[in-house]
Amino acid sequence: MGVRRRGRVLAFQSLYRFDLSQATQDELLDFSWYGEDRISKLTDETLAFARLLISGTVENIKAVDQAIRENIEHWDFDRLSRVDLAILRVSVYCLLFQEDIPATVTIDEAVMIAKEYSSDEAYKFINGVLDGIRKKSPDDKGPDKPGTFGKKE
Repeated sequence: MGVRRRGRVLAFQSLYRFDLSQATQDELLDFSWYGEDRISKLTDETLAFARLLISGTVENIKAVDQAIRENIEHWDFDRLSRVDLAILRVSVYCLLFQEDIPATVTIDEAVMIAKEYSSDEAYKFINGVLDGIRKKSPDDKGPDKPGTFGKKE
């Protein structure tokens, strides 16, 4: 597993914890809940990327959740599984605010994480929601280019 994938998984797990326990951003970013022995095996680059995703998602949670709400069809936001919501939140943050990450990479990574950590069919739902957000991007660079959809000026 690559550095960024590990960072995304750690960010997803942190946001899942955030949703269940209402942990503070500082508690999430110190990773004490993850276990010292497991943290020691991660590179500084992995931890830095995870921290970027966690802090960015938490700081922009209203915009992230609004984008999710606007793109789930025939489903209630409050009924989303907590695992799926955490995956979506990290991924939507990347789509909306991370200019250096191509949309297709974000979506592919979310699908892979969903296949590993969520229910059997959840990856299809997650793919559909994220692709819907990607298609609504006002950025005309195309689906494989990083965008600025939702980017604060």
